[in-house]
Amino acid sequence: MKRIMALSLSTALLAGCSGADPSPSVTEPPPGVSVSLAQWRSDEPVHRMQVAVRNTTGTPVHFADVQLVTASFAALAPEKVNITVAKTQRTDLPIPYGRARCLPDRLPEAQPATVVAHVRVGDEQNPRKVVFPVPHPDPLLARLLRDECSEHLIKQAADISFGPEWKRVGDAMHTTLTLTRRGKGAVTVHRIDGTTHYIAAPVTEGTPIAELDDTARSVQAAVQLTPGRCDPHAFAEAKKAFLFPVRASVDGGAERVVIVVPPEDVQHRLIEYALDVCGLPTS
Repeated sequence: MKRIMALSLSTALLAGCSGADPSPSVTEPPPGVSVSLAQWRSDEPVHRMQVAVRNTTGTPVHFADVQLVTASFAALAPEKVNITVAKTQRTDLPIPYGRARCLPDRLPEAQPATVVAHVRVGDEQNPRKVVFPVPHPDPLLARLLRDECSEHLIKQAADISFGPEWKRVGDAMHTTLTLTRRGKGAVTVHRIDGTTHYIAAPVTEGTPIAELDDTARSVQAAVQLTPGRCDPHAFAEAKKAFLFPVRASVDGGAERVVIVVPPEDVQHRLIEYALDVCGLPTS
């Protein structure tokens, strides 16, 4: 028994002398360093946001990784960034964020959030774990949660997607919007909106665009796309060109937005089509 205790004590002393600490202690944010959340237009299609870091001091702070922690979104592993932030008004650190945690029957309230990071301040050799508070309620997180969970409520009743057939008719590209039954409830599509690049509209005017009643398995509505802008800059910066907002409701409830995206091969066809209609060089 004494031998076992001696071995345990020896092991503990060796661990303490090694200086290795796999779990750095959690500390307060360094003085003058704060974070907020932002999102660029190019972040939206890839489920990403920016941790905007501000350092008002002359001491540089090295960020090894950053992680968003909130009950409103699924937690992802810390994102390695390895960026040193000197005195600056704002430095953006891009990170992905998890899927929204939605409720089956209503929109949830946004929960408080923090940004957890491992940082080294000034000449520090070892990183320390820092928890940065995000002012609550954060408008970006509230909007992202609302949009994703609104879509979730509609998708519980039906999938909404573009059909497989795409056909050019004059200067317009025709296809269908397809509603496919998933759960209970009558689904009504009130409108399809355009994007930064394309104008979307039903082929036949009238509202609603489509209705999937309680007994139907699927329904289709003819829609058409036309180029919304023809300047070369628009093609070069078309980061949200294929995220089409479709406004729908279940059982006469509130209108929610579902983002419908054409398949990747169709996206290439649409670019070539729009360039041709606009009279710009195609590849």
